[in-house]
Amino acid sequence: QGQLVESGGGLVQAGGSLRLSCAASGRTFSSYGMGWFRLAPGKEREFVADREFVAAISWNSASTYYTDSVKGRFTISRDNAKNTMYLQMNDLKPEDTAIYYCAVQSPTIVNITTHHREYDYWGQGTQVTVSS
Repeated sequence: QGQLVESGGGLVQAGGSLRLSCAASGRTFSSYGMGWFRLAPGKEREFVADREFVAAISWNSASTYYTDSVKGRFTISRDNAKNTMYLQMNDLKPEDTAIYYCAVQSPTIVNITTHHREYDYWGQGTQVTVSS
């Protein structure tokens, strides 16, 4: 089936940096697009629809896409040899506080996408808290 495990979250002051990792096990996702989403405080974890798109990357890293609020601050990358995806987050702001989830795109979707419905596998999330 495959499993995704996020790590690297934590508490950081505004202006600081964190690097999130998403490690896949049980199967390889090297042929699929992947993405990061986040769930703001106060939202229910069970509602996937409440997760906000953050960034996505194509299977071969040729294409990336970011939501406007993180452009220039966050960088998505992946290492298919390690079956791992990353999110480098710089200049963090209090409004970045959220649970961050990694996800694997459905194999039927050719281009990278921002729509949560087009992602099949999800990790359990890692908490990122940015203090002001």
